[in-house]
Amino acid sequence: LGLYRNCSFSRMRLTLLCLASVALTSGKVYFFETFDIGWETEWTASSNSGKWVSSSGKRFAHPERDVGIRTGEDRKIFGISASFDSFSTAGKNLIVQYQVKYENDIECGGGYLKLGPKVADPQEFSANTPFYIQFGPEQCGKDPGRTHLIFNYNGKYFRKKVELPYVQQLFQTTHLYRLLLRPDNSVRVEINGHVVYDGHVVEDWETPGGSELIDHTDKKPRDWVDAATIPDPEDKKPDDWVTERQIVNTAVRKPVDWDDEEDGDWEPPLIPNPQFKGAWSARRIPNPAYKGEWTPRTTPNPNYAVIDGIVKYDDISFVGFDIWQQRGGAIFDNIVITDDAADAYPFWRMWRDLRVEEMKVGKDKEIIQKLQDDELRQGTNDFKRRPITIREGAPPRKPPVRRKPAYLAETADPHSAEM
Repeated sequence: LGLYRNCSFSRMRLTLLCLASVALTSGKVYFFETFDIGWETEWTASSNSGKWVSSSGKRFAHPERDVGIRTGEDRKIFGISASFDSFSTAGKNLIVQYQVKYENDIECGGGYLKLGPKVADPQEFSANTPFYIQFGPEQCGKDPGRTHLIFNYNGKYFRKKVELPYVQQLFQTTHLYRLLLRPDNSVRVEINGHVVYDGHVVEDWETPGGSELIDHTDKKPRDWVDAATIPDPEDKKPDDWVTERQIVNTAVRKPVDWDDEEDGDWEPPLIPNPQFKGAWSARRIPNPAYKGEWTPRTTPNPNYAVIDGIVKYDDISFVGFDIWQQRGGAIFDNIVITDDAADAYPFWRMWRDLRVEEMKVGKDKEIIQKLQDDELRQGTNDFKRRPITIREGAPPRKPPVRRKPAYLAETADPHSAEM
């Protein structure tokens, strides 16, 4: 893969070396993780966490490359986090991408990740740990589910007014989540390479960013009439209006050999009524009592002057999963945090190869080809392609010596020269 091609594997593990030593021509990778051999030394499980295990799942494109971490028990809280050098989002894009596969129906729970400031004790990482961003799927029981995107602003958490779609219904199928935050507070979310949202935090989140705030103490009056039309009381159903859907077929006679004692009472069959006009309803007329659509009153927003900083974070330094699952079996992999979409492209390619392999089960070649064509076209449009270089003189990190993952010894990605 192009991103890995220039990394030295002799001294340290892929993830941490490239973190500390790789700089791109115009972008920067703040963190990425492929969960290859030895990932446990860089991640800390929470003290109350269920078991995390390495797994590629039942379907995979490559037995080593597609290994991630899986929630390994049922009815557990799962917490795990990793730290990295702090960075700020001021004046630049933030791209967060990762993939998750549900090996089975988890019945109730989440598959989202969190980003935030430094955690004093990673073993205490939990639902009470402050975070800046929460992103990813959650669903429970008959609830249709959603893809969370929650932002922290001035210590308060704000949700999107209309939830993002939930796509984890397909089991043993890996889904790719990507979030793009821009300096102007605009947001783009892609799932499996397709844009599901592109808009603005001020407009679509319940943030303090607007010039006016809704007064939630204001209630609609009981006598408020918001029905614009009413049935015309003078309109009457015509006498010849037919509401019977079926009628007796008079052309059919009782069979001569029908025995009422043995066969029961004979009933003629029914046929559609050619005169049927459907359910009758009176015509509607304007409602003289209509007052219009009710909206609560608003008040001036005292924080309006600071809306430019809603998604600006000065000290992002951890990524983690803090989730409950009724049934374990979620596999997480290929996390990347960067400020340039091109840096996420190699991980997108690994996801696409895995996705195609997973979709082969129960699918014909035509469907597979369409998936490849559509998602390759999407990826080609979304990612810039350019060479990747190493920054000279980068300060070294001191992780333990690790062997190079076997799958990274393969021939370089033939498309890497185009990036």
